[in-house]
Amino acid sequence: MPPRQVFYMPGFDPREPETYWGLFRRESRLAAVRRGLTITVGDPERTPDGLALDWDVTLDGQATRYTLLRWDDIVRARFPRSNGRRLWQVPALWWRLLRSGYLRPFRREARRFARVIIGVHLIYLFLIALSLALAVGLVALVPAPGRPWAFLAVPPLAYAVLALLMRVTRGKPFYVAHLVDDAAFTHDHASGAETRMRARLDRFADIIRASEGRASEIVVIGHSSSSFLGLEALDRILNRDPEFGRRGTPVSFVSIGSVIPWITLDPLAAETRAALARVAACDAIRWLDVRAKWDWLSVHKRDPLSASKLPAPLAHRPIAIHVRIDDLIEKRIIARRKWNLFRMHFQLLMSSRDPEAFDYIAFVAGHEPIHVLIRRWRDAGEQPKGRFVEDSAED
Repeated sequence: MPPRQVFYMPGFDPREPETYWGLFRRESRLAAVRRGLTITVGDPERTPDGLALDWDVTLDGQATRYTLLRWDDIVRARFPRSNGRRLWQVPALWWRLLRSGYLRPFRREARRFARVIIGVHLIYLFLIALSLALAVGLVALVPAPGRPWAFLAVPPLAYAVLALLMRVTRGKPFYVAHLVDDAAFTHDHASGAETRMRARLDRFADIIRASEGRASEIVVIGHSSSSFLGLEALDRILNRDPEFGRRGTPVSFVSIGSVIPWITLDPLAAETRAALARVAACDAIRWLDVRAKWDWLSVHKRDPLSASKLPAPLAHRPIAIHVRIDDLIEKRIIARRKWNLFRMHFQLLMSSRDPEAFDYIAFVAGHEPIHVLIRRWRDAGEQPKGRFVEDSAED
């Protein structure tokens, strides 16, 4: 029997793809111990075209080919941006979003996530003001006779201070540069200004489509920003081949830490909204949405079609499960990691401490086919420890 083919699409992350292989291998070892499994993770291999990183996984005899579809080079071209680009691009973006009426529905559909995105931009604005204040304060120390000329140094001095502050806040706990640049990418992709990602999605669609007939099943997993990029890749396949998924190779899409309404509520994101509607209407592609209310970097209030102001989806499109954080990690660790937003955002890709709870490794590499799991959860209401999530308000 051919192996299962999993295509994993990461979020807005500039790290080399081998980082994800290392994470997968580490969590596989934990899952093996916690669940009494035998899991082997092979060495990673980059494809000749450089677009993917492949490795083999064997779980108690079940073979899975795991392929990470790369776009880290596109991320590195955009993050970190120069402060000069941010200083004129960020105001232009927010002027567009304010004029379009984007903020009100975004805040309504993504309460916590909206607070994070708006909050980091307010921090960015504060850092600009602080840089100017510090520059003016330093110049004010110059003796009075030379002060008028010294004020000419305020702009370059403020720029230097801002560069230092952005470097300091680039990582945890603020991630200001990362989230500001991520937001710019998302809305540039919505408007069509980001053309490289569109070309990359065409290549991804070719890679995914080529695996039909060679695998026991195809599973496309989109984490974070790839929750909408994965939909767009599948939509490209359906546009070229409407029978994809109907010729004997089951196809599933799994969105984890989804941020779909972040982009689809942008009035310029017509292409992404159309992709969302077409994939959601295609019954040949099963769709599972793994949600976590404790993940502030995801949007999980209700189904993404309704949140995107599109017609209500077909029944169980997508199937949604909610994973509880205390099923994944101990309470003492939760308290320590609670405000490390990016660490928590990745928690769903890790092994769970509870053997009965959702476990990413056991899910993607286990014996039960993923399309069968999704169908069973849909038909019988059975799922991992936890409960199904309907249209419920965020905490």
